[in-house]
Amino acid sequence: MTAYASLSRAGDSGQLTWEVKSVNQRYHEASLRLPEDFRVLEPEIRARLKARFARGKFDVTLRYHADAAAAAAAPVLNRDLAAALLERHRELAGLAGSSADPDLVRLLAWPGLLIEQRPDFESEQHNALTLLDDTLDALLEAREREGTAIAEMLEPRLAGILEQAELVRRHLPAVRNALETRFRERLEGLGADIEPGRMEQEIALQLGKLDVDEELDRLEAHVAEVRRVLTLDEPVGRRLDFLMQELNREANTLGSKSVATETTGVSVELKVLIEQMREQVQNVE
Repeated sequence: MTAYASLSRAGDSGQLTWEVKSVNQRYHEASLRLPEDFRVLEPEIRARLKARFARGKFDVTLRYHADAAAAAAAPVLNRDLAAALLERHRELAGLAGSSADPDLVRLLAWPGLLIEQRPDFESEQHNALTLLDDTLDALLEAREREGTAIAEMLEPRLAGILEQAELVRRHLPAVRNALETRFRERLEGLGADIEPGRMEQEIALQLGKLDVDEELDRLEAHVAEVRRVLTLDEPVGRRLDFLMQELNREANTLGSKSVATETTGVSVELKVLIEQMREQVQNVE
């Protein structure tokens, strides 16, 4: 289901920002973009996504902007290394018979003499996961709002399917009478001596082939099931996909059995309504 959420919060040593986008997909897929110091969180991020969402394609981005004050914190002197370097300087001066003072500025450039204080990333990683939970909650709320809107869009089309089914039911007696009259005229036009009972059987057989009562009953049952599924508090996208296929199957059968302009028009209108719903259902988890 299409949705977007973004949250920012100050961490212990910088600004954390999560951005999560989701679109509908049959399976569960996540694409993560994380700063190097947060890549260790990838398995936990994927687990939290799967715990909340059954399917969908997710683009998840974390941005981290280090606090300038924290980044500029004074480095710590490696006192043990400094003492060792000064001791070596004194030894070297003694060997050379010199009393020159050490060049402290150059000594500061000695690798490891100054220890840069890095932020506590374990704490920052914990903050990032806490913020992710809030961001995913916001994404879930956005998806629920869209789901509600989609359900509201589906309802008029479901009602439209029932209206079309009722329209066919109203036309059926007249259609059957017209077909029966046509069959009788054709059989009588053959000029053959047909037993009355055999004629009735043939007419009943032909009318049975064109009967659409079962298709109409199934259309109404599928509409009732769609409405029921929309009330469930669980992922229903796949069920709705299946129900759209079943509705389309009944509409096709109705069209193939159609022998009157009225029922042909109903079949076309049903397919339009079902296709409109199918496009919306693609966005449901």
